[in-house]
Amino acid sequence: MIELLVISRLLEYPDAALWQHQDEVFEALASSAKLDKEDAQKLGVFLRDLTAQDLLDVQANYSELFDRGRATSLLLFEHVHGESRDRGQAMVDLMNQYEQHGLQLDSRELPDHLPLYLEYLAQLPESEAIGGLQDIAPILALLSARLTQRESRYAVLFDTLLKMAHSEVDSDKVAEKIADEARDDTPQALDAVWEEEQVKFFADQGCGESEIAAHQRRFAGAVAPQYLNISNGGER
Repeated sequence: MIELLVISRLLEYPDAALWQHQDEVFEALASSAKLDKEDAQKLGVFLRDLTAQDLLDVQANYSELFDRGRATSLLLFEHVHGESRDRGQAMVDLMNQYEQHGLQLDSRELPDHLPLYLEYLAQLPESEAIGGLQDIAPILALLSARLTQRESRYAVLFDTLLKMAHSEVDSDKVAEKIADEARDDTPQALDAVWEEEQVKFFADQGCGESEIAAHQRRFAGAVAPQYLNISNGGER
């Protein structure tokens, strides 16, 4: 499903290759058989507005949006397991799933990074790809609600994925649930998280190596895939 590759590419860290090859992405949207005209147009507008900006500004905004705090993280297991030890086993299981379908990781991205997961789904038969989207629909709805709350244009990507999944998740209820949610990307919130992690770190050292640290080292070499045959030359 080329549509999943397109959205995967748009959710990746913005790089010069996307600016240089944007016409290919527009063409993929225009020829899509899975998106209705309105949804294809919304994605086209998103891409047009994105590439109309300075690349460095877009990269800075992307990092502010997806890399500060956990609420809008693109790491799927962040929203399921947090920092629990279950996350490590879930990573192993997902990597095995990728390998069974011939997807080899050779970059620094973790296997639960959403763009990578979408690239994997794009290789599957349509029914299986849709099933994979349905598996993560609650996370997609949560991210959509939080991005909408922050008035981010990236929300349209998640809305499109939910529509492709034929999701039965009630987006209005999700929005109501997070309406009074405290943001975790403010300086005060980030300082609180840092202090909490420091306490956990020293506690863990008292009883051997931290389980989280072990998982982080184990998966430190995971990779960002290439999408739409566009070379991803961006550095973060």
